[in-house]
Amino acid sequence: MSDQPVDSGKRTWLIASGCAGVVGGVAAAVPFVASFEPSERARAAGAPVEVDIGALKPGEKMTVEWRGKPVWIVRRTKEQLDNLPKLDPLLADPKSERKPDELTPPYARNEGRSIKPEYLVTVGICSHLGCSPSDKFQAGPQPSLPDDWTGGFLCPCHGSTFDMAGRVFKNKPAPDNLEVPPHMYLSDSRLLIGEDKKA
Repeated sequence: MSDQPVDSGKRTWLIASGCAGVVGGVAAAVPFVASFEPSERARAAGAPVEVDIGALKPGEKMTVEWRGKPVWIVRRTKEQLDNLPKLDPLLADPKSERKPDELTPPYARNEGRSIKPEYLVTVGICSHLGCSPSDKFQAGPQPSLPDDWTGGFLCPCHGSTFDMAGRVFKNKPAPDNLEVPPHMYLSDSRLLIGEDKKA
């Protein structure tokens, strides 16, 4: 062993330069790792959003963002599904025939406007002036709703109402049903919003 005294100045310099190297390495790694994520431009252009719906229970709704818009995923109950055909005479566009290419993809042009009957996937923006409707899933008389209400959505801005398939009722300010975005199921519990190549 050497009995030479430790040069504290050299030790401080080595520690400082080592720390600077680590900080520089981290600073270089952060942009590199961040480059794997979709850019803001890609997100704005509509990069698909993958959603885990495994924990969603019947009667519940979750909201995710796609293209800067709220997308609702509602797991409908059997009773809510059973009510849909009964409402057809009260709806402005029960078969989703208006603006089909804009509002309803071919795989959602059915009674439930969905791929899987129990799941509704729709953009939560009213077709009137762009307000966001409120959930009114509970059936029965309520303020601003008819006494025979079976559940759906109410736009608080001008009173437009939508059923549990996002279809607008007749004689309301909203001209069209809620938009169904492109989507597809990756598995029973994984949903991809913004892409429907396999649909």
